[in-house]
Amino acid sequence: MRVNSLLPVAACGTADSILFERKLTHMKTNSFVRGMALLAAVALAVPAFAKPFTKTITFSQTAKLGKSELKSGEYRLEIDGTKATLQKGKQVVAESEGRWEDRSAKSAYDSVLIGENGQVKEVRFAGQARVFIFSE
Repeated sequence: MRVNSLLPVAACGTADSILFERKLTHMKTNSFVRGMALLAAVALAVPAFAKPFTKTITFSQTAKLGKSELKSGEYRLEIDGTKATLQKGKQVVAESEGRWEDRSAKSAYDSVLIGENGQVKEVRFAGQARVFIFSE
């Protein structure tokens, strides 16, 4: 007999006791599954609240990002997930899509890699092994 049983002792037979314990086990399993689902939902939501990566970069020559032509000078680069935005002052001058890629070695300084046609290929950041590669 169980001392902490919710059922009266006279009504609690062996078959009833096994059925009752199975219900408790099923309830514990449901509670565990719900807890894990909640934990997974929170883990997936955390990157959505991450701040965009922002850095000031300088172009020493004219370059192109997407369809926009960028004159030499200082720009503010903001990368939010896969979308990169370049601002000169408060004005958005270029937007492009891209992706983060890990490299084997960290970059010694901030740099912008420009292709032969003047198109911006990637941006490297000082002290980081990851680079942002533009799709266009």
